[in-house]
Amino acid sequence: MLKNIYNTLMGNTTVSFTGFLLPIAIALLIGLLFAMAYMYRARRSKSFIATLAILPAVVCVVIMAVNGNIGAGVAVAGAFSLVRFRSAPGTAREIAAIFIAMTAGLLCGMGFLLYAGIFILIMSIVLILYGMIGFGEEDNGLRKSLRITVPENVDYTKEFNEVFDQYTTSRKLISAKTSGMGSLFKLAYDITLKDASSEKALIDELRCRNGNLEIAVTILMPRENEEL
Repeated sequence: MLKNIYNTLMGNTTVSFTGFLLPIAIALLIGLLFAMAYMYRARRSKSFIATLAILPAVVCVVIMAVNGNIGAGVAVAGAFSLVRFRSAPGTAREIAAIFIAMTAGLLCGMGFLLYAGIFILIMSIVLILYGMIGFGEEDNGLRKSLRITVPENVDYTKEFNEVFDQYTTSRKLISAKTSGMGSLFKLAYDITLKDASSEKALIDELRCRNGNLEIAVTILMPRENEEL
């Protein structure tokens, strides 16, 4: 009787409890370590980090459940494809992290536990090193968002060219809109400074040309398709 109940609960699998729990435990540990490495110098949300930590274990169990069954594998692939259409688009860095976590889960599910650990260790070290050396950060903090308010009688297409030539290596007018019943223009620029220490001098020069109206310089946030 008990044997029949056991066989019913276990199904047709030959995997033991140890063989089932050990890969899951390793996958959870790998996910936790990778999530901690991902958090190093990266903007993130609490929900994404939690998801990243458990994703290898989820994929691990899926692979163990499929266990060579082609039909089940096709069904699982279809289910995973739906996730893309039911979630907000992520940054390139987040997508890469998800693929890394899924790969680790695949390795665990296929029984390559040691290789999964080595793989996630390498990827974690690479992420941390790239963060430490600022790999891919072309501006090194020199890229800024500049907002200037100017009177309506100022030709903003030419007025600030000399100042920009002196203090920036590049500038781009992002938007211009009227304010104060048309008496003012609010301009938004994407600029790259020649020297970080010249920011105050740039603002002082601009103040002399915009009638000492409002000027704001902020860190330019990376666009979603640029961040990794």
